[in-house]
Amino acid sequence: MSVLKTPQYLELIEARVREPAALVRALSGRTKRSIAGADGRLMLLAADHTARGMLAAGGDPMALADRFTLLDRLIRGLATSGVDGVLASADILEELAFLGALEGKLAIGTMNRGGIIGAKWELDDRLTAYDVAHIASMGLDGGKTLLRLEDTDPGLPSTLELVARTTTALADLGLLSLIEPLPYLKDAQGGAYLDPSEDKLIKAVAIASALGSSSAYTWLKIPATANPEKVAAATSCPILLLGGDPGANWEQVFDNWESALAVPNIRGLVPGRALLYPESLSVEEAVSRAAAMVHGGAR
Repeated sequence: MSVLKTPQYLELIEARVREPAALVRALSGRTKRSIAGADGRLMLLAADHTARGMLAAGGDPMALADRFTLLDRLIRGLATSGVDGVLASADILEELAFLGALEGKLAIGTMNRGGIIGAKWELDDRLTAYDVAHIASMGLDGGKTLLRLEDTDPGLPSTLELVARTTTALADLGLLSLIEPLPYLKDAQGGAYLDPSEDKLIKAVAIASALGSSSAYTWLKIPATANPEKVAAATSCPILLLGGDPGANWEQVFDNWESALAVPNIRGLVPGRALLYPESLSVEEAVSRAAAMVHGGAR
């Protein structure tokens, strides 16, 4: 059942026209909190998919295309006990803040969204969302970068440099740098797809951990694999597990998370579509189950 009401959404639309600064004030002036709580673990919701044109979830290729529905699901997820915050682009963070959903929550700004899904340049991930200066000025808690590693792609060196430079700048400000390192392959037509190799993911984790002039504020965002302890052993940095789009295999995703969360430096989850658009559960049921895995039940 929707918790976002039509009058609230219409007020948001009207504010964009008549008082756009209200969105900025809502985000920059929200009540803040520390990064990790008493248990040193984090449960975040990911909502930065739309910024690079990824709109599919489950069997619906346009599931995320309805903004009212997406915001409603995010508000419901953020209100669930044990959820610490959200990772999103500026449009979504400002909307959530305007609607009052980010008080006392972490807000992580996504940064390089230029790798539009399906584009010929997809792996050339340019900075098209937040930059470091605006993450700081908007009072965000950190920034997230995507680092997709494919050995033949000409855009990779510039992306490596971008992520390293961003990590350094965030660390200088004492802000979290959440890096998502993923190994990729290309098909015969040049299309990019995720490399399932655990060894390649370990290599990606090692590279990401060393980026920038300081790793003190670096966290990593990676998939849960068959041997999470082997992957996590490549770094001492804290790790959050992503969810992807599990479709009908959502139960397997939960099982993978549960076993991986026993690894000492795997400190939580940052799923998006897996929890916001579950196949068989409500948003509240899916998010609550994941949050209980992260925080060990009621906080």
